[in-house]
Amino acid sequence: MRFAEGLPGVEIWRGGVNTWDCDEMGHMNVRHYVGRAMEGLVGLAAELGMPHAFSPFANATLLVKEHHIRFLREAHAGAPLYMLGGVIEMGECDAKVLQLLVHPASGELAATFQTTVVHATPREGQVFPWPTIARERAEALRVEVPEKARARSLDLSPFASTASLARAEALGLTRIGLGGLLPSDCDVFGRMRAEQFIGRVSDGIGAFIHPFRDTIVAHADPKPARFGGAVLEYRIAYLAWPRVGDRVDIRSGLLGADARTMRMVHWMLDPATGEPWGTSQAVAVTFDLDARKVVPVTDAAQAALAARAVADLAL
Repeated sequence: MRFAEGLPGVEIWRGGVNTWDCDEMGHMNVRHYVGRAMEGLVGLAAELGMPHAFSPFANATLLVKEHHIRFLREAHAGAPLYMLGGVIEMGECDAKVLQLLVHPASGELAATFQTTVVHATPREGQVFPWPTIARERAEALRVEVPEKARARSLDLSPFASTASLARAEALGLTRIGLGGLLPSDCDVFGRMRAEQFIGRVSDGIGAFIHPFRDTIVAHADPKPARFGGAVLEYRIAYLAWPRVGDRVDIRSGLLGADARTMRMVHWMLDPATGEPWGTSQAVAVTFDLDARKVVPVTDAAQAALAARAVADLAL
């Protein structure tokens, strides 16, 4: 099943970028990419024969377990976008689906998502087998993962999370966010909306990452007059879903750097229990805001950043 530009999938969302979707870097913020992906998932559920999966009276829904995201081309205010979706694979109760966010004028990919979901009861989140109609339609929606949507710098293998509040304290991870969930932060079933994780990391990342960017720029030649950052790739695992009134504590640490990128881990923790709500790993670059290009990380900058990396940090 292919779209006009030769990309796999069926259209599941179409819209654009509002001015208020953009951040200080001048492009659409990461929280809105995930917001579009979640809206697109509503459309994909309908294609699977579950048109009411995200409505208040649903008998079954799709609960997201993981997002793998690649951010490929900036989306600026006023840019039109559309999303294609398909099914990579389907198990008895779970599935991995593909979502491609596309710039229609050029046909270039703005971002890609490999989204792992489970078929679950809406309120309790109890996982149960897919209905026959979903299995039949999944076959018709089957797609291969394009090269640009495959993991590039991150390992997508199964893992056992090491995240906890006690471990965050022991490792000296930096708190970049702390707060509680309001009704507007949650979906119709009372669970935190998925974009809240990446969005709250984005809100708090500036103070954490700015010293690392300063190090990169200090060793750069030429030095950019204005610089910021951009994320290239993300893996987010949603381990439990906080609800209205629950609190979240976000801790971050630097894993290391190479000639172009920095790698970080972010944990979203429950301050009441110390257990993780979710964990993520991100690959980011320092961005020359005038040239709109990546600032290279010199050997000297890599050595300086290695001295600030957190040993034994993982998802």
